Amino acid sequence: MIIIAMIPARYSASRFPGKLMKDLGGKTVILRTYEAALNTNLFDEVYVVTDSEIIKENISNAGGKVIMSTKKHECGSDRIAEAVENIDTDIVINVQGDEPFIDKVSLSKLIDVFKQDTYKRIDLASLKVEITNKEDIENPNNVKVITDVDNLAIYFSRSVIPYHRDQNIHVKYYKHKGVYAFRKQALLDFYKTPMTPLEASEKIEAIRYQEIGKKIKMVETAVEAVGIDTPEDLEKAKKHLNL
Repeated sequence: MIIIAMIPARYSASRFPGKLMKDLGGKTVILRTYEAALNTNLFDEVYVVTDSEIIKENISNAGGKVIMSTKKHECGSDRIAEAVENIDTDIVINVQGDEPFIDKVSLSKLIDVFKQDTYKRIDLASLKVEITNKEDIENPNNVKVITDVDNLAIYFSRSVIPYHRDQNIHVKYYKHKGVYAFRKQALLDFYKTPMTPLEASEKIEAIRYQEIGKKIKMVETAVEAVGIDTPEDLEKAKKHLNL
């Protein structure tokens, strides 16, 4: 089984433009993410996929592998799918470019889903983390996920799911972490399908996979990633780096 990591990297970001090229302890955020992915030793190859010459130069100068996007893309899955179309691989892991402190244990669990899937019934694997704070549960920026008894995703939503109508019933809430592991074919099928209605409504790409019949296995993790979405997050990351 050939397993590769793809790190989609856009230079522009609405909340923190150019964040991937910001300095984090003497290296850029994207370079630290790339090196962290390499150092897990989980992958046969690691690539940065970008539309930015600046990011390409940064990774190339450090000896890294870069694939340039030739089209504009709405989401990371589309950017990765274009890149892997002509690459020989079985499993593709989407590593977030703004999360330089990679959780190797969680990535290993995603890979194990496919190693144990003898009959190739699972198309994707992704991560979920339990949330208990009322603000986190109600925050539409946190995508919630509900699953069946086999931990296959039933639905993703920015709304509160499940709705807690009966207060006598204990309910757990899970946030979807946007780290995916795909079978290559599932990724290509997604890429060839226009944005679906529910995906367009919620602005959640995982829903398109569900709308075209793909099975998504959710893996629970207790690790909250140190993502860099704001200048304040970058300062936190610098402190984390020095721990």
